[in-house]
Amino acid sequence: MSDGNGHGGDGLVQLTAKDFKSDQEVRWCPGCGDYAILNAMQGFMPELGIAKERIVFVSGIGCAARFPYYMQTYGMHSIHGRAPAIATGLATSRQDLSVWVVTGDGDALSIGGNHLIHALRRNVNLKILLFNNRIYGLTKGQYSPTSERGKVTKSTPFGSVDLPFNPLSVAIGAEATFVARAIDTDKKELTDVLRMAAAHRGAAFVEILQNCNIYNDGAWDSVRDKKENRLYLRAGEPVVWGDKGVRIGVDGSAEIVSADADGLLVHDPGHTEPSVAFALSRLTWETVGAVPMGVFRDVARPVYDDGIAEQIREAKERRGEGDLQALLLSGDTWTVG
Repeated sequence: MSDGNGHGGDGLVQLTAKDFKSDQEVRWCPGCGDYAILNAMQGFMPELGIAKERIVFVSGIGCAARFPYYMQTYGMHSIHGRAPAIATGLATSRQDLSVWVVTGDGDALSIGGNHLIHALRRNVNLKILLFNNRIYGLTKGQYSPTSERGKVTKSTPFGSVDLPFNPLSVAIGAEATFVARAIDTDKKELTDVLRMAAAHRGAAFVEILQNCNIYNDGAWDSVRDKKENRLYLRAGEPVVWGDKGVRIGVDGSAEIVSADADGLLVHDPGHTEPSVAFALSRLTWETVGAVPMGVFRDVARPVYDDGIAEQIREAKERRGEGDLQALLLSGDTWTVG
């Protein structure tokens, strides 16, 4: 039962997936993994119980950046790489909003690298979704910061010599308080990860492995088509897949052992120190033949927005309400004209 403001009797808004579908034509290439992510997000959003007017999607530039057009919420298609900075201002000034950033591997990790790591280290109350297809799709197939070494593209005709970024390692290194990974084709797991990210207070970073079937088709086939190559991380359970398991070695790295070996790592995303989560992020298809999925880290730390709000409250108590006009005219002034 809804009241006059569209809120249910328990204070939550009762909406459906259809309520989050805009009237804009979805214009990604047929077969793009972004469709599956959009569908999962629209199906999940009603669980938040938040009015559409209190939800904002901010994006940068790229294929993923079209996301705000397709969500029937507020949104902003902003500047290349600057979505975390713009979203930081919004989240800090409007703590009543649920703010989401949608970005790509090129947008977030190249021109936007600084903005990403500082939003994470500050622990701004944002949910950052990074769609990783390991290529620049919108600009027609140049290599990106996550493209593998040797990748032949229009901008690397002889193969890339760059060492690619590992997005989760970057996020954990920046002291992100929530770090997770999912894949576009696993709706249930993706929805579970989105649910946990939404519940986290602070900066939540989610890498979503996404297929670009035009410029980098098959980039994630090792885990898209073969579920046995996904290493699902479950809190409180040993880290195992198939007949293999993970143990933390004497040097702090994650080592692969038999699934029935002694000393297997029991996953604890709430571990205060990020070292174990970082070690797990280093496990890749190229190194161990599996890709870890799920929540790597989920810890509590003071939130940037709360700190700013507290400073403003204390300043008002000491000095009263500010006077912008008086501030502008204080000190040396000049009259022009």
